[in-house]
Amino acid sequence: MLEPVGLLKRAIEKIQGGDFDARVNKLTRDEFGTLAEGFNGMAEHLQSMYRNLEAKVAEKTAELEEKRERLQSLYEVTTLVAHATTLEELAQGFARSVLRIAHADGVALRWSDQANQRYLMLAAQGLPTDMVEAEHCIHKGDCECGAASTPTGLRVIPIHAMGEPQERLCGKAGFETLVNIPVYLHERLMGEVDLFFHAKISLSDAERSLYEVLASHLASAMENLRLNALEKEAAVSQERNLLARELHDSIAQSLAFLKIQVQLMRDALASGDRQAIEQVLEEIDTGMRESYGDVRELLLHFRTRASAEDIEPALATTLRKFEHQSGLPTHLKIEGHGLPLNPDLQIQVLHIVQEALSNVRKHARASQVWVDVQQQPEWRFEVRDDGVGFAHPEGGLDETHVGLRIMSERAERIGARLEVLSTPGRGSSVVLTLPSTLVAAAPAAAALSA
Repeated sequence: MLEPVGLLKRAIEKIQGGDFDARVNKLTRDEFGTLAEGFNGMAEHLQSMYRNLEAKVAEKTAELEEKRERLQSLYEVTTLVAHATTLEELAQGFARSVLRIAHADGVALRWSDQANQRYLMLAAQGLPTDMVEAEHCIHKGDCECGAASTPTGLRVIPIHAMGEPQERLCGKAGFETLVNIPVYLHERLMGEVDLFFHAKISLSDAERSLYEVLASHLASAMENLRLNALEKEAAVSQERNLLARELHDSIAQSLAFLKIQVQLMRDALASGDRQAIEQVLEEIDTGMRESYGDVRELLLHFRTRASAEDIEPALATTLRKFEHQSGLPTHLKIEGHGLPLNPDLQIQVLHIVQEALSNVRKHARASQVWVDVQQQPEWRFEVRDDGVGFAHPEGGLDETHVGLRIMSERAERIGARLEVLSTPGRGSSVVLTLPSTLVAAAPAAAALSA
């Protein structure tokens, strides 16, 4: 009795120590033999379960590692496309990342023209120099690169199956497999990513999905760069149009006046009228000084920057520059608290105020200037002086009232109301009123666009 019990006890201790190979070898035909057979069956079952558990743990660990690498790859590419500011930076960074992620030996990033007939190589990694130079631009159908024309998805292409490998540059470079990943944006083919491998490979479904997602991120990033470029181009165009309008509204008028005076000078010289010559010279001198002043004010317009919170600093800067230019003292008074003006609206208001100050400098012969701002119940800007004033023309503004016409056109463009009040000998006043609906709509539009 003691020997079979001892054998069973030692086998149990081995199982407890993790040795699932432990068995009771000496079997008898009595009750102890039956017990030993039962123990051996239980040990085999435990050993089988343990082996299956190890395999499942290893499988799950491999799946988790694969998902971790996938998430890391997505994070890496997402970070790249979020921070890339130029096409070169994006293309080269993506090529380096996808080369490492795919464990490829070479990569080429090609972008297509509108008709998908030509493919330009934007970036390459791991490819021979002669191959990069020869395939800088390829035409559709030249080889398997640039052959995608419909959404066929990713393709794994054995290079040796495309004919004689040594006839192709990729074959001469020793590559065995080409993975062609088309890049689509809204079902439109934008380009492709070509991965080159020295070995024969096959891709899992997870790898195919990852590469296609990375290509989708690339397409979105390229489109964002294009949209940003268009936005910058539109901003530059807007600035140019603004500058052209400023030149037309101010300096062009003065030049037209000077052109007339030059013709009058020719006539006076031809007739020998000394008095007329002196008078025309005086007009030309006045016109030149006004043109010089217009240029300085134009530079002032473009150097003045509005604030997203308050227009007061920009107004104070404008008045300081006006004082320095004209020698006239100015007074700024702001009352009330209203909705803030957005920067675009502030710029237009500043241009009108600057034009009003320009008219004071040129024509008013004033001793001082006041700028009063009222924010409630609606924004109201008044520029007034104590100069000579003028009589209002009955037929409306003509070519001698260029400044007033410029201010009226600006006010009309932004939907504001402009009033010009003047009495000969008692000064002038220019009043700009912004409707409350215009001021309220500006912040809402800015919020929606953001």
